[in-house]
Amino acid sequence: MAYKKKYTVLAILGISIASGAAWWWQNKAPDAEAGKKPAATAPSGSGPAAGGGPARPTSVEVAKVERMTLVDETQAVGSLRSRQGVMLRPEVGGRVKQIFFNDGQRVRKGQLMVQFDDQLPQAQLAQARAELSIAEANHKRNQELVAQNFISQRSLDESSAALEVSRAKLSLAQATLQRLQVLAPFDGITGLKQINVGDYLKDGADMVNVEDIDAVLLDFRLPERFQSKIRAGQKAQLTVDALPGRPFSAIIQAVDPLIDANGRSVGVRGCIDNRQQQLRPGMFARVNAVFGSRENALVIPEEAIIPQGGRTFVVKIVPGDKPEVKVSERVAVKVGLRLPGKVEILEGLSAGDTVVTAGHQRLQKDGTVVRVVDLSQPGGGRPAGGPPGAGGPGAGGPAAGGPGAAPAAAGAQGAGGPRPGAAGKPGQGPAKNADMAGPNPCLRGADATR
Repeated sequence: MAYKKKYTVLAILGISIASGAAWWWQNKAPDAEAGKKPAATAPSGSGPAAGGGPARPTSVEVAKVERMTLVDETQAVGSLRSRQGVMLRPEVGGRVKQIFFNDGQRVRKGQLMVQFDDQLPQAQLAQARAELSIAEANHKRNQELVAQNFISQRSLDESSAALEVSRAKLSLAQATLQRLQVLAPFDGITGLKQINVGDYLKDGADMVNVEDIDAVLLDFRLPERFQSKIRAGQKAQLTVDALPGRPFSAIIQAVDPLIDANGRSVGVRGCIDNRQQQLRPGMFARVNAVFGSRENALVIPEEAIIPQGGRTFVVKIVPGDKPEVKVSERVAVKVGLRLPGKVEILEGLSAGDTVVTAGHQRLQKDGTVVRVVDLSQPGGGRPAGGPPGAGGPGAGGPAAGGPGAAPAAAGAQGAGGPRPGAAGKPGQGPAKNADMAGPNPCLRGADATR
């Protein structure tokens, strides 16, 4: 029994010695071999693990902070309607005797449009005039008799009341006769008539519509967040699908004080000069409401924005310890308007600064050495303007101001350049057209901007 215990202890001891030797061989031997030949490995290393050499620069793409004109605007859809429009209907029933207009004819305010048969009202008018004449004669005679004390004052009062009744009957007959004549309520253009001579119409029947389209109204709605920006006197540009390529300009006249509780939107009404008769009520319009513009606004590509913790940052490229070295610096900024691919910077940057547009996820701390990559060159990954690691001139090279300048210029033209409806654009017609003579109908009378 003692013999077996001795061999068991020796076996356990041997296994322990073998395990220790294997561990030492795996962990200590490589370090010992590396210490025997330091001269062979030192020259070949260039990264952080190679003898403590300098860190390899991080490749990034950059863009310059540019100045451009920004237009604060939003898009909406709306409909056109007549400045004034009405469906003519008779106030009393009768038979159509005469029609004094044609379809699509221009009419003036007070012009006779439809005459109903007035034979019976004319007879009633003549009767009322005769009764008035008798009442006036009786009243005059009674006045003379009262002055001579031949009749009582009561007889004079009765004749005076009869005279007033006769006058009221005459006024009623005249009013009834006038209602058999339908007049144009304002200057405009007639639509398609829906009556013929000889038709018997009841009161309230449709006859013809009259539309004043020298100026047309534009009705559209905006989200409630814009209610503090939109106001009377501002301009809105619009296009209509029925007239492609022809921009028009509208003057905002009024903003509805009531916010729609269902859509949380506010109603806006504008006026368009339509003396050339190109627009028609009922057209669908695509509206670009302009709230204002800012000159020399600072913009950067939207790819440079880093939202974090409720704040907005960008990574700016700044000079390092050596003239040819560029390093990163994270800067908090305040953004303003947003355009497709562009963001306005209100605080934090200056014109000409260089910001990182791609690769900033590898820049976790300030002071990281960067290498600017110019993707416009055939090599694709070459540093812009110098050897690897030299980010000096390349930081402001084509990667920042070259290819990026083309979209910026296009954006400037779309935001601050010629706007739809500007002079010389197609669709506005000749400047001295006879139809355009006189003041803008949107700026006179009840339609003037308040």
